[in-house]
Amino acid sequence: MSYTLPRPSSTQRSSLLMLVIGLHVGAFLLILAAKTVVPQIMEIPLIVDLLQTPELPKTPEAKPLPMAKPVPVKQPRVPTPNPSPAPTPVAKAPSPALEPSATTVPAAAPQAAAVEAKPATPPAPAAEPVSQARFDADYLKNPSPPYPPMARRMGEEGKVILRVSVNPQGAADNVEIRTSSGSQRLDESAQKTVRNWKFVPAKRGDTAVQSWVLVPIIFKLEQ
Repeated sequence: MSYTLPRPSSTQRSSLLMLVIGLHVGAFLLILAAKTVVPQIMEIPLIVDLLQTPELPKTPEAKPLPMAKPVPVKQPRVPTPNPSPAPTPVAKAPSPALEPSATTVPAAAPQAAAVEAKPATPPAPAAEPVSQARFDADYLKNPSPPYPPMARRMGEEGKVILRVSVNPQGAADNVEIRTSSGSQRLDESAQKTVRNWKFVPAKRGDTAVQSWVLVPIIFKLEQ
């Protein structure tokens, strides 16, 4: 057995539709009313008054105290004592002289007499005369240095000064060139020849000694 509901009529449908629309409109109005009821918070501006800070009292500056001038202290004068007169010396009676006995020790001799006189230093001997060495004595018969042929062809001339060490026997130990002639050939010829020369040795008094002597040699071509 089945039950079927009757279909609503058009009037019922329209009434239901109007009821639904009315409910929606009412809900919308309630929402609007709720928005209008919400209280609004007014912002009140904050006003701040700035107060001036009170001025602090200034501390008084300390003024320097006046310096007291030092008062000079007067020193009391000390009275100078008057010099008392010197006591007069009392003359003593002379004591009787004692006679020397056999045990009396004689007085010592003065120190100056005990010092023996030193002998006087002898005078220094006089310096003995010194004679220089010689190379120009005739009896030595020293030969002249030969003129180098190459120097003659080249036309070389000049003066060479040799420094010669002469031993006590009158021979040349060492021959050095003091001043060159400008030509090596002329210098070597003079040096070689003078090494074989004989000399008069230097003497100190009567004793022959070692010495140095300068020997000049001139090379000049004949015109």
